[in-house]
Amino acid sequence: MRVDTLTVGMFQSNCFVVSCGKTKKGLVIDAGDEGDRIVEHVEGLGLKIEMIIATHGHIDHVAALPDLASAFSVPIGMHENELPVYQNIRQQAALFGLEPPGIVEIGKFLSDGDTITVGELTGEVIHTPGHSPGGISISFAEENPPAIFAGDVLFRGSIGRTDLMGASSRQMFDTLKTVFLKLPDDVVVYSGHGPETTIGFERRTNPFLLEASQWGL
Repeated sequence: MRVDTLTVGMFQSNCFVVSCGKTKKGLVIDAGDEGDRIVEHVEGLGLKIEMIIATHGHIDHVAALPDLASAFSVPIGMHENELPVYQNIRQQAALFGLEPPGIVEIGKFLSDGDTITVGELTGEVIHTPGHSPGGISISFAEENPPAIFAGDVLFRGSIGRTDLMGASSRQMFDTLKTVFLKLPDDVVVYSGHGPETTIGFERRTNPFLLEASQWGL
């Protein structure tokens, strides 16, 4: 599995191009801005994009979806619970004084446990609410090293905000405890902002994971 990280837009969001080296098939996760740049990067790699996934519907993770939908005739996937957040993008843009991007049709609703196949790569959709109601992560547990694309749930040394539309501190700590703390230490975490990290490093150093380990006791 090859992972190309493009940090895009004023919010410095991470867009990931995940590809299978053997088949040259790929997917794009979180096309947050600079759609032309993302498309150019994909074309430079010579990839056949199989799917575009939004881990959640905040503007900094979906603003380039119209550009990618125009460039690649593939489904755009999102959790159904996230649709109200995505459809609220005009209000999201207004909060930051931005022009609202267009909205595209979500061609595939992704649910917990769904399988994502890209060439010889196999990922699993995990519903990870907290930062947003329909937030999802994509786990590639069979890769070496294993990896998870966590959206804005878990960052290096921190976690996502829980004061936005549809967010929930309770759900966030449930997700951290029942999903992320159960992953092996060697899992690489690709976050929606900032550098990659590992579950082991966060388990030892992230104060929010330390708090989540006691959640519900």
